[in-house]
Amino acid sequence: MIDFKDELVAKSNRINDELKKYLKKDECPEKILNEAVEYSLMAGGKRIRPVLIMSTYELFKSDVERVLPFAVAMEMVHTFSLIHDDLPGIDNDDYRRGKLTNHKKYNEATAILAGDNLLNNAYNLILNDINNNDDCKLEKIQSLKELSDGIDRMIAGEYVDTEFEGKEISNQYLEYMHENKTGALIKASVRIGAIMAGADEESINKLTTYAEKIGLAFQVKDDILSEIGDSKELGKPVGNDRERGKCTYTTKYGLEEAQKMLKEITEDAVNIISSFDNGDFLKELALYIANRNK
Repeated sequence: MIDFKDELVAKSNRINDELKKYLKKDECPEKILNEAVEYSLMAGGKRIRPVLIMSTYELFKSDVERVLPFAVAMEMVHTFSLIHDDLPGIDNDDYRRGKLTNHKKYNEATAILAGDNLLNNAYNLILNDINNNDDCKLEKIQSLKELSDGIDRMIAGEYVDTEFEGKEISNQYLEYMHENKTGALIKASVRIGAIMAGADEESINKLTTYAEKIGLAFQVKDDILSEIGDSKELGKPVGNDRERGKCTYTTKYGLEEAQKMLKEITEDAVNIISSFDNGDFLKELALYIANRNK
């Protein structure tokens, strides 16, 4: 039986160590920009997406270092999305992970450019890996396409979120918004891990469904925490979504129904991943997403 918490910490620490290799410390005219990138990239967080890449790969193969460039790139992309999500023109948030948001710590222009820097560096990192290493180039190109598609869908979901703020939206639009804004990078992470490992089509399809389930569970849990979470644990104020008129699973269906949905979605994810002989960690990860407090 795995010790899930220890393994999650170990994987997160490995990602942190890898991320540090790409920080720019040189004295240069854009030094403050590089500091702003580091400020958000190393601010903590669960590192769920890169952990998913690593853990999905490990369902099939053990040489996990082969997917570390994608794991690092995915965390760069995720951090880019958080910096831009917090900007005055989108969510206008003051705090993220218990710290001032990037535009509050520096300024709006620096925050925008820090996000752009992270997005571009994610692509550069992968392209350098493809260029410098001869192994599994086809899988890497396929995985890069998955990453790029995930970014496209994440941006689409973010747009729908901003466009419909303060408006009543249909159940279908709510699901569409979150399967893209939150779910797209989670799905891309799982698919990248499977593709890089050379998984068969049936396994990739099963894992894609698992990823869709935990992506939705992640958002429903976020909506629940935004309603009844502890602001100290969350590192940001509770109730912001309702105050801004955002349509969430709790405002749309009510807290009790959202909690019921979360339980059902998580059970579905657990059942899917249980069909893999060594899927214990990913099963526990699904439960962790549903039961977390931040």
